[in-house]
Amino acid sequence: LHRSSTRARSAAPATPRSARSWSHRLTAEPARPLLPRLQTDAMAEEEPKKAAPEADDGAEDDDNQLAPEEETGGEWAPLVQLEEVKVKTHEEEEDVLFKMRAKLFRFDKPNKQWKERGTGDVKFLQHKENKKVRLLMRREKTLKICANHTVLPSMKLVENAGSDRSWVWFAQDFAEGEVSEDMLAIRFANSENALKFKEEFEKYQKMNSELGVGAGAAAAAPTKAAEPAKEEPAPAKADAPAAAAAEAPAAAKEAA
Repeated sequence: LHRSSTRARSAAPATPRSARSWSHRLTAEPARPLLPRLQTDAMAEEEPKKAAPEADDGAEDDDNQLAPEEETGGEWAPLVQLEEVKVKTHEEEEDVLFKMRAKLFRFDKPNKQWKERGTGDVKFLQHKENKKVRLLMRREKTLKICANHTVLPSMKLVENAGSDRSWVWFAQDFAEGEVSEDMLAIRFANSENALKFKEEFEKYQKMNSELGVGAGAAAAAPTKAAEPAKEEPAPAKADAPAAAAAEAPAAAKEAA
């Protein structure tokens, strides 16, 4: 009998230890009810949240709390009083007859090349009292003068290298603070603007000619370009340089 029972045990399939432990727990321990736990969770959710404790009246004495902002109402007077300075451009005494955007160039004689002077509005300004017309052009950003001369009747506009939107002329320019003989060139956006500028230029030349502007400069130009006088000049030619020297300051004053 003992041998048969041993053989029966060995022939029966072995049960895993984990399965035996779970089966032992299921048979040994009774099932726990889940209802009380669910009720506890529901009750916890339904409980209202406790309100945060309000600040006590004595919180003002707390050193860690930020102090309320206070307005001092102080007034600070500047140490230095700056007065407004009015800059006089001498354009206040003139009327703008014509204005157009363009780019100006000046011929550099030592280097024999064109150099750009600036881009801005070229204007024809007429003085309110003497009615003389001058050409003025400033750079658009710095407002620095790049062309300033009287529109003389002796000036002549010539096309620049066959371009229909650019003109070249000689002028006694006063842009640098002193009179200088410069060859200027101006270029416009299109040929229509260039033709309009030429029409206005010639129109104001006639206006200045009727006022007698540039008569001295026109007479002095051939004398300045002539050959140097000989050691014993003729009496008739001796007065010509003197007349040119007397008329040169007047031309420079008009160009200014």
